[in-house]
Amino acid sequence: MLDAIRTRRPEGEAESRNSEPEFMERAADSWAKNASGMVWRKSMSHIVVLGAGLGGTIMAYEMREKLRPGDSISVVNLGTSYTFVPSNPWVAVGWRDREDITVDLAKVFARRGIALRPEGARKVHPKENRVELNDGSFVDYDYLIIATGPELAFDEVPGLGPDGYTQSVCHVDHALAAKPKFDQLLTKPGPIVVGAVQGAFCYGPAYEFAFILDTALRRAKMRDQVPMTFVTPEPYVGHLGLDGVGDTKSLLESAMRERHIKWITNAKVASVDEGVMHVEVVNDDGSLKAKHDLPFAFSMMLPAFRGVSAVAGIEGLVNPRGFVTIDKHQRNVAYPNVFSIGVCVAIPPVGKTPLPVGVPKTGFMIESMVTATAENITSLLRGEEPKAVATWNAVCLADFGDEGIAFVAQPQIPPRNVNWSSQGKWVHAAKVGFEKYFLHKVKQGKSETFYEGLALDMLGIKKLKAIHIEPAE
Repeated sequence: MLDAIRTRRPEGEAESRNSEPEFMERAADSWAKNASGMVWRKSMSHIVVLGAGLGGTIMAYEMREKLRPGDSISVVNLGTSYTFVPSNPWVAVGWRDREDITVDLAKVFARRGIALRPEGARKVHPKENRVELNDGSFVDYDYLIIATGPELAFDEVPGLGPDGYTQSVCHVDHALAAKPKFDQLLTKPGPIVVGAVQGAFCYGPAYEFAFILDTALRRAKMRDQVPMTFVTPEPYVGHLGLDGVGDTKSLLESAMRERHIKWITNAKVASVDEGVMHVEVVNDDGSLKAKHDLPFAFSMMLPAFRGVSAVAGIEGLVNPRGFVTIDKHQRNVAYPNVFSIGVCVAIPPVGKTPLPVGVPKTGFMIESMVTATAENITSLLRGEEPKAVATWNAVCLADFGDEGIAFVAQPQIPPRNVNWSSQGKWVHAAKVGFEKYFLHKVKQGKSETFYEGLALDMLGIKKLKAIHIEPAE
């Protein structure tokens, strides 16, 4: 496999080490001409996917299927493992182990003809079309797809996170570290504080974990000894960073009342000390309304998100928070051979809120980003302009451990064609089914979607990975 542009020459180019600088210059010029709509002069292209999470792994599979003979694809990731992040709340209460939700990608990628660089990325150099790895080596690319996910900004709130006084379910290591703390709670019951801090993006796992804790404690016959408070910067319960979906406000409020979970909204977590969370509640204009010192024996709080250090501060590529800026084709404007998918993509807030409330990117939404990106890069390889636009439909299965709430937003950003939510035991079964099948398709190296013909039909969704193809001008 050809891992670097410097090892490739246009057709007819003589093999000569002395010509390398000239070749690099011509290769860069070739890209510029292609971006302007001229014919692509290179016979082979190298696509690099940065990140091997939910989006990056499926991106690699789908892109692999569309490449021409001679094209190559590499995935840069820290380590060789894929972990199904939506299962982390189950890990934290002992319902899953690491091995239950982890796939070794090395063998799968090798079988699919995908190169894996497990060193991880130190820095992206988009002007040079290369990624610097943590070991000091470089991988050059013709097209880069950034699918890193976020960096977890625990440091923005003193005392927050696994290195402080609260737990996390954002990473499997965090969830595993939370399990002994949960076991300790069972031996010495006390108050729970769970939720998200200002600047968080994905609120579903916070609600999920609150209800999963409730279910686990009821099964242990200890729920009556554990008061629980849900803390969130959302202006109301069920906002979810989407200004609500269907009747999520009423459904979640009702579920919390039924399960005796109190809540505090418009809440800014100022700091966390051992056993005490300091929370400031704000008015709609952002002014201070009240302060609370919340005692806890166990706490899980989702942190704020920001872009990863490998792309942070790159002018034209990311916004001030470090998220990759893209157009409707998932393509960066400043660097048109760079695309991005998933949580690391910059999406403006749905509406104004007193505290920072990020917009979530659900796994189902990311699937359409993947398909659109694969289609658009394929178009560029053919010398055509990108025309595929992701639907950005949001689907969330919020598991309670015994039942759950599902919501569908088509599209995610209002106004919507579909705005629907529902509660029932079927949601838990659907979440378990999705976990099993998604892990299966990762192990098989497949990009097809199970829910297209099954669960999504029940949710009223025609096609998970549906995209819009713009008509030719």
